[in-house]
Amino acid sequence: MPAITVDDVLVLPRLPRVEEAARFRPVRRLTTAPSGYEGEGFPVRRAFAGVPLNELDPFIHLDQMGEVDYAPGEPKGTPWHPHRGFETVTYMIDGIMDHQDSLGGGGTITDGDTQWMTAGQGILHIEAPPEHLVTSGGLFHGLQLWVNLPRAAKMITPKYQDIRGRESALLTSADGGSLIRVIAGEVGGHAGPGSTFTPINLAHVTLQPGAQLDLPWQPDYNALVYVLAGRGTAGAEKRPIQIGQLAAYGPGDVIRVAADAAQDSNIPAMELFIMGGRPIREPVAHYGPFVMNTKEELAQAFEDFQKGRLGVVPAGRLPHTD
Repeated sequence: MPAITVDDVLVLPRLPRVEEAARFRPVRRLTTAPSGYEGEGFPVRRAFAGVPLNELDPFIHLDQMGEVDYAPGEPKGTPWHPHRGFETVTYMIDGIMDHQDSLGGGGTITDGDTQWMTAGQGILHIEAPPEHLVTSGGLFHGLQLWVNLPRAAKMITPKYQDIRGRESALLTSADGGSLIRVIAGEVGGHAGPGSTFTPINLAHVTLQPGAQLDLPWQPDYNALVYVLAGRGTAGAEKRPIQIGQLAAYGPGDVIRVAADAAQDSNIPAMELFIMGGRPIREPVAHYGPFVMNTKEELAQAFEDFQKGRLGVVPAGRLPHTD
């Protein structure tokens, strides 16, 4: 699980120490992601299954794609499909994926890169492994997060952000036991490169065996920790948590998570995807590829898609680019 690494975390900026008056967030809920398939048949874990929308707000959906080591001819993607009313954030940990949309946006992401697509009023897009990966096979592992848009921004003009992994802010904890990659928002005074309509934080954290992380967190944001690899504990109450599980935290100023001193022989460290944002607190009408506020708006989205108002599939396939 390479994503973005550094030779010596001790040279990185460090998180501020937690103040004595800080409130540790309790773990409100612990869930296990069921497995399924998406697109043309690639395996996913549905990380938000069983969590009420009001605890996820402003997030809607999170898939862990893989981790899978494909044989030649096995890599799969998605067919062309529409979106309206939210943003998709695709974070590639291992492997490589191409993106193309009906407005000419797109590109290729690999270890530690992020594709950020604001669907807004509507767009068609496709995600697929490049032809050379289909031929050779290889490791594939990533995340796709859906971030809701407030009512006032649901019909904005679509846009695309291509975020290279090297652009992420890198920092560590006071004891050097963690590597924190800030993808969006602000963590410990360090800002990530992602531009968001709704204030959110996204971070990929590598926690060394036996290490503990006390992460300062905006008190008006929700807080979610998803385990990508390894096992440890969540919260000051030390709730056991492992790969494929999500901890939803309650109110407070600090997220605490710790890695067990003993991990499996094939897992060198605990890997976490930590996210949170300011709740939008608006009605959500979600069905398939559309996230709106009312059922009437959903019906309009389907009608617009069927009548070609969300765009047309371009004639040529996006070429592979570095």
